Amino acid sequence: MGGITLVVSPLISLMKDQVMNLVQQGVAAAFLNSSLTVGQYAKATANMQAGKYKIIYVAPERLMTERFLWAVQGLKISMIAVDEAHCVSQWGQDFRPAYLQIAEFIRQLPSRPPVAAFTATATPKVHRDIVKLLELQQPKTVVTGFNRPNLRLMVLKPRDKDRELLRLLQNFGSKSGVIYCSTRKQVEQVQQLLQTNGISAACYHAGLEDSKRHTAQEDFVFDRVQVIVATNAFGMGIDKPDIRFVIHYNMPLDLESYYQEAGRAGRDGEPAECVLLYSGQDVRMGQFLIEKSVENQENPDPEMEERAKERLKRMTWYCTSRRCLRRELLGYFGESASPFCGNCSICLQQENHSLQEASLFHRKDKARYQTVDAKLFEMLCAKRNELAKRQGMPAFVIFTDAVLREMCLFVPENRSEFLKVNGVGEEKTRRYGQEMLAVISQWKEQKESE
Repeated sequence: MGGITLVVSPLISLMKDQVMNLVQQGVAAAFLNSSLTVGQYAKATANMQAGKYKIIYVAPERLMTERFLWAVQGLKISMIAVDEAHCVSQWGQDFRPAYLQIAEFIRQLPSRPPVAAFTATATPKVHRDIVKLLELQQPKTVVTGFNRPNLRLMVLKPRDKDRELLRLLQNFGSKSGVIYCSTRKQVEQVQQLLQTNGISAACYHAGLEDSKRHTAQEDFVFDRVQVIVATNAFGMGIDKPDIRFVIHYNMPLDLESYYQEAGRAGRDGEPAECVLLYSGQDVRMGQFLIEKSVENQENPDPEMEERAKERLKRMTWYCTSRRCLRRELLGYFGESASPFCGNCSICLQQENHSLQEASLFHRKDKARYQTVDAKLFEMLCAKRNELAKRQGMPAFVIFTDAVLREMCLFVPENRSEFLKVNGVGEEKTRRYGQEMLAVISQWKEQKESE
C-alpha cells in the first residue's frame, strides 16, 4: 500500500514493543503517546508528515486532539487498524471509553480509508458491538479460532495454595512464567514466598511507581528474573514468546480475562501450561471486587454490575466443571469443540493420569525437544543472547527459541538457506545471518572432529 497505516493501540508498553520489533525487521515505524517529550512528539509528527514512516501507533485518547487532527491533514492514510478492538464494547472486560471516539475520528478524515479491527477475546456479542461502534462497512469477518492446542489447561483445587505453587514451580525448573493474583497485597505476599524459597521473582501492580513497574517488566522480559507476580495490570502488550507457564493464584473475574492472561503462555507455539488454583474463597473475593468497583464509579451502572456478575458466574462454572476445559472455554467464545482434548486436567484425569505428576514437559512434549541437537541449540542460544546484550534488547526480539530450533532442524550453510528458515527475513539475515552461520559452521567442525 502507498501511504501510512495508523494503528490504534491501548497501551504504551504494547506500542513500544511492537515498534521495536518492526524496526528490527526493517519496517519504518514510530508511536505517538504521552511517554514522548514535547520535542520528541514534534519530531515524530514532522517525520510522519514527511512520509518517513509506514506505520504509526497512536493511543485512542490522542485521536481527537486538535494537534493530532492537524498532523494527519494532508497525509495519505492507506489503512486504520484498531488493535484490542474489544475495548470498544461495554460487554468486554477492558472497556475503554476513548475507543468510542475512533468512529468520529474516521469521519473527520477527508476520505475514509479501509478500517480493520483485531481482537483475541471477542464473544459473539462483543463481535457485534465492534462492527456497530466502529461503524465498519460490510466488513469481511475472519475468525481464526480460539483453540491453542499447545496450552495445557489445568484447574487444581489445593488445600494449601502456597505449597502447591512451590511444587509447580519446582516442576517448571528455570522456565519463564507469570503468576497472577487478585490483589496487590497478595502479589507482594506471593513474591515474598518465592524469594524466601530461592526463586527470582519480580512484583508488578498498579500501586507501584511507574519506574518500579518498568523495572519489573524489563527484568522479566530480559530474563533477569524467572517469574513475575502480578495483578491484571500486567499483561496486555506483553509479547514475550517463551513464557512456559501462567499460574492464576486466584480465579479471575471472567473468562475473557482468563483466556487473555493464560494465553500469554506459549506464544512461540511450544508446549506451555496454564494452571488455575481454585478455591471457594475466590468467588467471594470476585463478588467483593465487583461491588468495590461499582462503589468507586461516579455514576454506577446497575446493568454493568449485572453483566460483571454474570461473567463471574461463567468463570466459576469453568473452574467447577466436570467436562473438558478446552470445550468449556471455546464454547464460551461461540466455538464448538470435541468433548475430549486430552490436554486439560479433566481429560487427563479421565485417562487416569495423576495431576500430582503433571509437569510442563510430559513425554509427548519432550519428544519435540529431542529432535534438535542440544549442543547446537545451546550454541545458537549463547550467540543470540550475546547479540541481544550488545544491542540492549530482549533475546526473543533477535530470534525466538522456536526460530533457533528451526535453525537446528534445517542447519543452513549459506545466506540463501538461512533466509528459508521460518521466522527469518531479509533484515534479520543482513543483521545477524553471518554470525549465526558462523556458529553453525563451528558446530559442524566440532562434530566432525569428535
